Amino acid sequence: MDNRICQQTLKELEKIVGRENIIVDPERMQDYSHDEFSLREIGHLPEVVVKPKTRDQVAAILKLANARKIPVTPRGGATGLCGGCVPLQGGIVLSLENLNRIIEIDAENEMAVMEAGVTLDDFYKAIEEKGFSFPPHPGEESAMIGGLIATNAGGSRAVKYGGIRNYVRGLEVVLPQGEIVRLGGKIIKSSTGYNLLHLMIGSEGTLGIITQATIQILPPLQVTRSLVIPYDDLEAAIETVPLLIQKKIQPMAVEFIELEVIGVTEEYLHKKWPTHQGKTQLLIILDAFTQEEMDQLSETVAEICLEKGAMDVFVAETPKKQDEVLQIRSKIYEAIKSQTIEILDISVPRAEIAKHVRRVHEVSQKYDLWLPTFGHAADGNVHTHIMKARFEKGRIVSLEEREWREKYEKVREELYEDCKARGGVISGEHGIGLVRKRYLAYVLDKKQIELMKGIKKVFDPNNILNPSKIFD
Repeated sequence: MDNRICQQTLKELEKIVGRENIIVDPERMQDYSHDEFSLREIGHLPEVVVKPKTRDQVAAILKLANARKIPVTPRGGATGLCGGCVPLQGGIVLSLENLNRIIEIDAENEMAVMEAGVTLDDFYKAIEEKGFSFPPHPGEESAMIGGLIATNAGGSRAVKYGGIRNYVRGLEVVLPQGEIVRLGGKIIKSSTGYNLLHLMIGSEGTLGIITQATIQILPPLQVTRSLVIPYDDLEAAIETVPLLIQKKIQPMAVEFIELEVIGVTEEYLHKKWPTHQGKTQLLIILDAFTQEEMDQLSETVAEICLEKGAMDVFVAETPKKQDEVLQIRSKIYEAIKSQTIEILDISVPRAEIAKHVRRVHEVSQKYDLWLPTFGHAADGNVHTHIMKARFEKGRIVSLEEREWREKYEKVREELYEDCKARGGVISGEHGIGLVRKRYLAYVLDKKQIELMKGIKKVFDPNNILNPSKIFD
């Protein structure tokens, strides 16, 4: 697509949103040329950034762009990690930052209605003020609701409470031709035709632009507790998870974390993790209705873990201790971000996690590259960080660009091959975007990709909406 934006088009965009909501200065547009993927070389400047304030303005922009075959890249909080909002073909970046109203907190139906540009942080504050909660924690709190839905964000609590898909009840979507559709609503069940609502969730802005969402909210969590459990053996740690589930225990979250990244993050935050024992640790977060129920649940979990070879069980019981543990866990990425090339988002069957992580260790040794790995032990989502460094004697040693660049693609390909061999997928929660599309055929057969392309063509025959994402 090589249609350029002429002065007449800019004038028409100004009429729709006002001059104050248009950016054409290249320096100011730099911020809109990339997401959180580390290699900024994949970035691309748009020709114009447009910041509509209403659904009708979004519709007018898309109608104009579709008529002139101008590419449009929707953008939320840009917290993505795979180039999903990079305007690869220039054109218009349509930023949803001004669609930021929380429209309604419906206590009777336990639903929140909000525009797509509401941040996760503002959403949490609004519902907590009204006495509700949203148990999933699907991403960085500056992420916007529309982007979380467009990528079907997951998070560590998906094992008990599910990801974002489980909570989206209704969407307002603007289609590429400028038509507005309302999918679902304040309803729990529907068997009324094809489920277009679920088709939009995870479509990465390639089928329509989400402008409003109706989200299920829940009563507040009563009692929570974090357990930190060290193991000397990764397989024993991972094998603990099915034993918990067989005992009818559903933790909010079960994370496995290797010790190396804990030490680096402690130093970064100047905070202390409960223990440095073992090589791998499980972080298990529990919730219960009463303190008595929590005590019984914690005791049962501890017994199962110790029987499976845990070295000890550390309880972060007070709010302060829990907060410190969760801060360290949530800031691992920040602590190693400067040396991270890419965070892989592989998802494998739960029983394959330990074998996949063992393969990660083999690849790390083969290429002499640090590949810190942690993830969601109860749902099989494994995050391996491909680094620009090696890890020696407890410290990070940076590599020259020439050295890490020649290893990067080889490492990624070997880990994706292992993912494929184990019946996994290349993204459990981050999406495909621009960075991973060449690997889609590793895990999806030709017919599935053909069907996806057919759906794209039905919704967007002129291919204006987030082109070059997921597949070409």
